[in-house]
Amino acid sequence: MKLDQLKSLISSHRNFPKQGIVFRDVLEILQEPDIFKKLIKNMSSVDCLLESEAIISIDARGFIFGSAISFYTSKPIIFARKPGKLPGELVSKSYNLEYGSNSLSIQKKFLDKYDSFVIVDDLVATGGTVNCVYEILNGLNKEVTGLNVVVELEELGARSKLPFKISSQVKF
Repeated sequence: MKLDQLKSLISSHRNFPKQGIVFRDVLEILQEPDIFKKLIKNMSSVDCLLESEAIISIDARGFIFGSAISFYTSKPIIFARKPGKLPGELVSKSYNLEYGSNSLSIQKKFLDKYDSFVIVDDLVATGGTVNCVYEILNGLNKEVTGLNVVVELEELGARSKLPFKISSQVKF
């Protein structure tokens, strides 16, 4: 898969979801099954994934990529969801992002089964959402082997803020 080919399928939407934000939309990749398949193959071979016992995928677009990687690698997947979406005993944390705040929850019983996790999402910007997952895991003495994303927005500096490696397929 050529990087330019993948990058051309990521559209930019200015001033969404609010003024001053450029939203990078990866959903067009899903309209090209051959490219999506190659992307998942590439994302499934990164070191931070191979070093982990399980995948934690972030709500909502991260679920697409995390689920496909889980299927491809036969690694278990756990979901970090927004408020009110998961039953049972939860571990939750609030966080800020470049256009607001939110919280994420993970079902505790699934976290208890594993000691090391790779975080999978579609995109990393400032790193606030990913750091929320990291803080949940770190608070339970779990290891994060890295972050595996399709897109990294380099100018927003997540790489310098996160205490683990980032594997990204495309950088803006």
